Amino acid sequence: MVHTQQDQLDFDILHSLRVKGLANDGVLSALSGVAPEDLPAAVDPLVEQGFVVRREGRMAGSMLTPAGKSEHLRLLAADPATAGGSGALGAFYDRFLPINSEFKQVCRRWQMRSDDTPNDHSDPGYDTEIVEQLAATDAELVAPLTELSETLPRFARYLPRLAAALDRVRSGDNAAFARPMYDSYHDIWMELHEDLILSSGRTRSAADEG
Repeated sequence: MVHTQQDQLDFDILHSLRVKGLANDGVLSALSGVAPEDLPAAVDPLVEQGFVVRREGRMAGSMLTPAGKSEHLRLLAADPATAGGSGALGAFYDRFLPINSEFKQVCRRWQMRSDDTPNDHSDPGYDTEIVEQLAATDAELVAPLTELSETLPRFARYLPRLAAALDRVRSGDNAAFARPMYDSYHDIWMELHEDLILSSGRTRSAADEG
């Protein structure tokens, strides 16, 4: 089991990187719950142990090494909150799948007006309709995700991030809908989905691709 505060901190960082892949400091802080000013003290020892590598340049951030992925698996298996939350994870998963399928349809409509016509965002009325569909899907997620967060508090971190991304979309930031590596609504949703799969000990299936 995860016994010490240091073990818990290591788990929070490693799990966040396993969920995200490559995470800049802002995303890593949001995912892990570690304040930005405290990240160096949390990440540097993991770099020294060979669990995390830092990248600089245009795609700057942190990511797991193969050894880091193995250490994450060890800590995930030992995490008492994850083990104790298996029932809540299963219940949330059953409720999440149909909402996830709906979300994918909304994303398709945002990107394509028809099978062969991309959405060039020149029709404000069409975009407004899709944004409202996104808001409705978001509203469906809030209650079950809040319930899961009562058992596994790390999942509560997704709620304000999704709400903030939706607010950005509604304010006219179209990239906040689905642009990769932009902390977009789609980015955060994919993190939530990956966290759910990892925490449940599942593998992706056709149901997840919905």
